[in-house]
Amino acid sequence: MSAVAQSPAPLPAADLAITARELTRVFGKVRAVDGIDLDIPRAGIYGFLGPNGSGKSTTIRMLCGLLQPTSGTVDVLGHEMPRDAEQLRARLGYMTQKSSLWDDLTVHENLQFMGRVFGLPASRCKARVEAVAAEFNLEPLFRQRAGTLSGGQRQRLALAAATLHEPELLLLDEPTSAVDPQTRRDFWESLFALVTRGVTILVSTHYMDEAERCHQLAILANGKVVAQGAPQRLMTDIAASVVEVEAVDTAAARRALLADTGVLSVAQLGTRLHVLLDPALTDPAQRIADRLGAAGVAAESLLVRASLEDVFVAATGFGRGEGGRAGS
Repeated sequence: MSAVAQSPAPLPAADLAITARELTRVFGKVRAVDGIDLDIPRAGIYGFLGPNGSGKSTTIRMLCGLLQPTSGTVDVLGHEMPRDAEQLRARLGYMTQKSSLWDDLTVHENLQFMGRVFGLPASRCKARVEAVAAEFNLEPLFRQRAGTLSGGQRQRLALAAATLHEPELLLLDEPTSAVDPQTRRDFWESLFALVTRGVTILVSTHYMDEAERCHQLAILANGKVVAQGAPQRLMTDIAASVVEVEAVDTAAARRALLADTGVLSVAQLGTRLHVLLDPALTDPAQRIADRLGAAGVAAESLLVRASLEDVFVAATGFGRGEGGRAGS
């Protein structure tokens, strides 16, 4: 299966927060990141979508100067990384998966400590602590130890700490992996508010709904960028046709479809089957109907618009079984 979209048209260097060329990181015999190119615009949300082990975290660590690339180049806000990492420290915010909080310190003490880490003068530190506490609704929690906070409260504190020094670029490594859906929605509203103030945000995720919220998106698999562009554009340009099937016997329908060489993937969604087919087929819905009819399976099929999950499967080949056909 081919990748689904070409890289966006190049932007002027002044409009880019991050540029990477042939970025590679090798650990022993493992190529964790394998020659990726990135052009990340300023004042927007750029997403990395991919499964565990796809290279998302390793790429972010190289972009912020925490990890030396094996080869390739990285320019962040006009500076070469990791050479200029110390110069850029005050312009970057970084929120890890586990969040760098001190559990034995109170919420207020965590924020004060981070202010000192970033070298904020006392008066500015006090003002910024008050500002982020109001923005992220942390004031009622000031005297509570961070170790006793809920997942959503810890997330708010971690984001407040990462933005305390008003960075131009915010790097977020799967920041919502341990919170409930409503907290995730609230978190994303906070991110969009930061973008309106000119902050550039790079966020990694394995949630399709989060990826769809990004202005631009790169899909990673096995250390490579296999598709990139605006989410809506990726769904429009997918290299596959998508058909939904409603069958009385979904198991029989699934077996019949996986025997068809034109079928690339089959996924079950409740009582429906979501089927990706070779884009060269002229009438994919009729192809499905004919295949199920020949197998004696009563069903209805309908050509539908691709989802971002379909894009992910088409670009990465995830879900394929033996012989290049889809698995579960």
